[in-house]
Amino acid sequence: MVFSSAIFLFAFLPLVFIIYRLLPGLRAKNVWLALSSIVFYAFGQLQYVPLFLLSVLLNYVLGLLLQSKLRCRRALVAAAVVLNLGILCVFKYTDFLLGTVNSIAGTGLPLPGITLPIGISFFTFQGLSYVIDVYRNRHSGARSFFKVLLYIAFFPQLIAGPIVKYHDIAAQIDERACAPAATADGMQRFICGLAKKLLVSNAAGYIADTVFDTLLPAGTLDWRLSWLGAVCYTLQIYFDFSGYSDMAIGLGRMFGFTIKENFNYPYASLSMREFWRRWHISLSIWFREYLYIPLGGNRRGHGRTLLNRMIVFLCTGIWHGANYTFILWGLIHGALTCLEDAGLIPVDRLQKSRVGRLFCRVYTLLSVTLLFVLFRAPGVSQAGELIAAMFSAPSTTACSYWLGRLLTPAAVLTLGAAVLIAAGIVPVPDGLDRPVTEPGSFRRYLQLLSLALLVMCVLNLSRGGFNPFIYFQF
Repeated sequence: MVFSSAIFLFAFLPLVFIIYRLLPGLRAKNVWLALSSIVFYAFGQLQYVPLFLLSVLLNYVLGLLLQSKLRCRRALVAAAVVLNLGILCVFKYTDFLLGTVNSIAGTGLPLPGITLPIGISFFTFQGLSYVIDVYRNRHSGARSFFKVLLYIAFFPQLIAGPIVKYHDIAAQIDERACAPAATADGMQRFICGLAKKLLVSNAAGYIADTVFDTLLPAGTLDWRLSWLGAVCYTLQIYFDFSGYSDMAIGLGRMFGFTIKENFNYPYASLSMREFWRRWHISLSIWFREYLYIPLGGNRRGHGRTLLNRMIVFLCTGIWHGANYTFILWGLIHGALTCLEDAGLIPVDRLQKSRVGRLFCRVYTLLSVTLLFVLFRAPGVSQAGELIAAMFSAPSTTACSYWLGRLLTPAAVLTLGAAVLIAAGIVPVPDGLDRPVTEPGSFRRYLQLLSLALLVMCVLNLSRGGFNPFIYFQF
């Protein structure tokens, strides 16, 4: 079940929300949210509900043991890391690892073709962070299984984040309020994310999919179509993922939870380091707290700091998927941030002048766009073909036909608005991006704008089609 579907918007969400508001007492509300979240997950992959519940139970039991005064706490947290990552590796990387062995050793090991459980990377990381945090502070855990279940299973962020840490919402599980103003703000935030997905991301995605899935395999790309496909995918993945995060944050607010921000206009960044402080913030924080700092962070000299950073970015790439494109994508991101730190890409010095800041903006956007080509392409060679076409393929009559077919007036208008919003040139109004507490005409304007966007989204949904979020695959 996806947020941008009719069954979620007109059946699941209203039913869950109405019963939630009618139930007396916070304990009953929490149990209802936990059970509703399991139904939400089961709607997408019923066969993996036992695996999901086993993962939650495993981390709950390990958390209980770590809250005791046992002397084997280090062994318990090590077991938690091995078991959680072991489950993730079996379901996500078995085919990739066996395929790599076959290609290197010339063997013919059969590939099991395991179907990837949706959201496994997200709920695995949340469970793992819970156990590690309890190891670090035994008083930070929960005694109630339903609290841990609600923390990991809470449907707004279950499938694609943001990655939430238990201590960030533990107090909210025990005590929270659903004021009408907060509910209204949550609805507005949800509608903003829905519009990002249905009205912008899907429009850009149609063009990107045509370029990557139809024209690239056929070898019929010129430099214009290559750039169009690369830029459209860069817009698609941002509006798709930030739209999901907006919806998750908005839904959380409707049920009284405050979920931290996951994006902060990453395409307005002036360096790759800044980009990663603004893009998928919850994942960056997770790797910093649970991998980079334990490795030594920046406390063991400049060389070790660069090595630690490369390890983190390698793991970031691997986390995204079992493909060499993701691994290379992560390593190049890491290399660019290391070069910036070393001063070989002098972004800090260049930002002191207006011309230098413009150069930094172009460098960052170009790097992000080219690396997203690698991220999107089915293989490294295909990514190389498209990037080469971006800088060398001559214009053709056939490509002119495709440009005319793809760049309709509506598409040009949508893409133009998307560029201005994504780059931070025309920021999304605060009322659609974060809570607004001021009364008056501005608030009423935002409410009317939200209503108009909702009508447009419903009309878009009425055309049918299934449009899953990009990060569902992770």
